[in-house]
Amino acid sequence: MKFKIVSKGDNRSDKIKETMKRYLTDFNLVYDKEEPDLVISVGGDGTFLEAFHRYVHRLESTAFIGVHTGHLGFYADYLPSEIEKLVIEIAKTPFQVVEYPLLEVTIRSKTGGKEDSFLALNEAMIKTIEGSVVLDVEIKGEHFETFRGDGICVSTPTGSTAYNKALGGAILHPSLEVIQLTEMASINNRVFRTIGSPLVLPKHHPCILKPMVDSSFIIAIDHFTKSFTNVHSIHCHVAKEKVRFARFRQFPFWNRVRDSFVAEDKYLF
Repeated sequence: MKFKIVSKGDNRSDKIKETMKRYLTDFNLVYDKEEPDLVISVGGDGTFLEAFHRYVHRLESTAFIGVHTGHLGFYADYLPSEIEKLVIEIAKTPFQVVEYPLLEVTIRSKTGGKEDSFLALNEAMIKTIEGSVVLDVEIKGEHFETFRGDGICVSTPTGSTAYNKALGGAILHPSLEVIQLTEMASINNRVFRTIGSPLVLPKHHPCILKPMVDSSFIIAIDHFTKSFTNVHSIHCHVAKEKVRFARFRQFPFWNRVRDSFVAEDKYLF
């Protein structure tokens, strides 16, 4: 099996990376930066997102697993104290694959030409450089509302515990094939009205956001941010691609939710 390790870059993560690399190559596994079967993220959830986007072109062939060197996060399957156990499992045990849905975002320009398409593991955030975001929201081809406010967050179920939760969105189990639209400081008064609640859309209900005023947009795909001008429309829907997680043992999702937001912080070390 071919593997690649992506490190956060701090001393602790780099040491764990080198230790795992040495152990796994001793078991005759091949370190391959270009076409890995397994990508191991060592760091935090941000490191995992970096690893995902680095190999987003290989989703059908590459599986991901996380080792956290800080707080236990949602992409953390193993702690540093479990490195030797993980190495043996990777070397000796075929891993199971769990697939979760992704968000596809396509930005179309008023000038036509090539569209910009992105896959998000967590979310896409649509904001503007100055003033309020004004967007017509269409769901399944029908006008739903005109949004005015700071922006809109469109998240995957996996990303529902990230920025979406901070905005008051629902926590969704990552196996659900849906996306969630959550408002960012919407304007609601006698003139302007929005639904005011997060919307959960199934995969056969695509969403189109159409700018109502000329402005530059800042669109963040996970932790990558890019500016766009002359935007005609932003198309959001459940992607046909999925992310593949390598599993050697069970990690109940609701246990992670409890440990991250409810239970005492027992994972600091």
